[in-house]
Amino acid sequence: MGRDGFRCLLSIFRVPICVSFLYDCKDDAGEFFTGAGTMNYIISIVCLYLLRLAGQKINKKKIFQKIFLPPSITSGLLGLLIIQVTGRFLPSALTRGWEEFPVHLINIVFAGLFMSFSLPSLAPRNIWKYCGPQLVYGQIVAWGQYCIAIFVSWVVLAPSFNTPPHLGIIIPLGFEGGHGTTAALKSTFETLNWAKGADYSFAAATFGILSALVTGMFLINWAVRQGYTAVIKRTEDVVAVKNQLSQDAGGDACSGGAPVGCNAFGAYLLHLLLIALAILIGFAVKHGFMLLESFIFVLSEKQLFRIIPLAPFSIFGAILLCYLLKFYLPKIPVEPRKMQRVSCLALDYLIISAIVTLNVKNIAEGFIPFLCLVLVTVFWNVFCVLWLARRILPDAWFERAIVQLGQSMGVTSTGLLLLRVVDPKMETKAISAFGYKQLIHEPLMGGGLWPFVAIPLVIIHGPTIVFIISLMAIVIWLCVWWISFPKEAVRETQLP
Repeated sequence: MGRDGFRCLLSIFRVPICVSFLYDCKDDAGEFFTGAGTMNYIISIVCLYLLRLAGQKINKKKIFQKIFLPPSITSGLLGLLIIQVTGRFLPSALTRGWEEFPVHLINIVFAGLFMSFSLPSLAPRNIWKYCGPQLVYGQIVAWGQYCIAIFVSWVVLAPSFNTPPHLGIIIPLGFEGGHGTTAALKSTFETLNWAKGADYSFAAATFGILSALVTGMFLINWAVRQGYTAVIKRTEDVVAVKNQLSQDAGGDACSGGAPVGCNAFGAYLLHLLLIALAILIGFAVKHGFMLLESFIFVLSEKQLFRIIPLAPFSIFGAILLCYLLKFYLPKIPVEPRKMQRVSCLALDYLIISAIVTLNVKNIAEGFIPFLCLVLVTVFWNVFCVLWLARRILPDAWFERAIVQLGQSMGVTSTGLLLLRVVDPKMETKAISAFGYKQLIHEPLMGGGLWPFVAIPLVIIHGPTIVFIISLMAIVIWLCVWWISFPKEAVRETQLP
């Protein structure tokens, strides 16, 4: 990303974040518009940019290319190391607002991500037929993470290590939700007097990406040797594809190819304004629910909509705006690629700022229980690939399962990267089934509705209710699969 890309970065931080600042009504909002306040934030943004640039340079080393470590993770870990070593001597202007950036950037990420989705061209019945098994599998994997992690923290770790019984919620939040969803719920953790939960979740998201890459490559080599892959048949082919992909691993994943020129800058500004409008719609919807809640006596005491952050409402605003633009304002040019680029760039800086501002002391105090939860949840994801996927997924079951593993433990790009290793030319139906499945899966899990309900629920009412809901959800999705896809159910009974 060159000079023009840096100008685009400044605009990304300027337009939609202003909306998010105004929403939170923080003291920093007014300062952001003043000369001194703007200069302080620009300095801190420049430091984030330089940190990201350093991460990209480091990722060009062969050792980092081999493990496909995302540049944002490298940059974040580098920044965390710098902060821990020299934090006392760094001027505050260099890191000003970094702790708040994830909370606001996630609104840009979600709004841009959901506005980049192309609306389904298939009929609803055909979409379900096409991606149903993939959706069922993804839902079982996701709900299983909640079941396993909460059960272990509640029954095993809480009595042994005196940890909160709801500690396990941070693993699926970090794995399935990622840095973005954790950033959106950071204020909720603070409101519910468990600020440590955000630090644990950010750490879980980082561990999740690393675990997905290591575990995913191990499973790919195993599947090729066993003959379970549909395209790649030799381990030598895996090595060749890895070498080809590693040439781009240290680059700018968000660049999208060509640099941002002056002519394209106006188009990006339009997309940024649309993202800001989607966030404003979400803001209006949330405050509408808050107003409705205030008139209902039972709900007014709980103030649930004040606890839920703006991000899920930004998703609703993005989907609503997307439909309005397609059916009523088709002349407004909305390019999914540009939306994805803005969303990806914002996510990169979200991850960097989230990792850099981790409270290492909090994580160190409960590292053993945290590590136990990570390992147990990784085992669940591996079990799903080795046993469950063969029984639920139809053709190219391993390709479908490995992309889901990458997404469930890391981010969508991690899953797509693993899929490209076993299906370089996207010859199987895994990519299309996964794409359609995301349209239904994401609004519910990951960055969707459930995490924003589960966190207040588990902290206020304890782990029992969330565990029961998660277990019931697994049973329901298994029943849906058995009823909707009887041929696959019969084939499952014939497997060894």
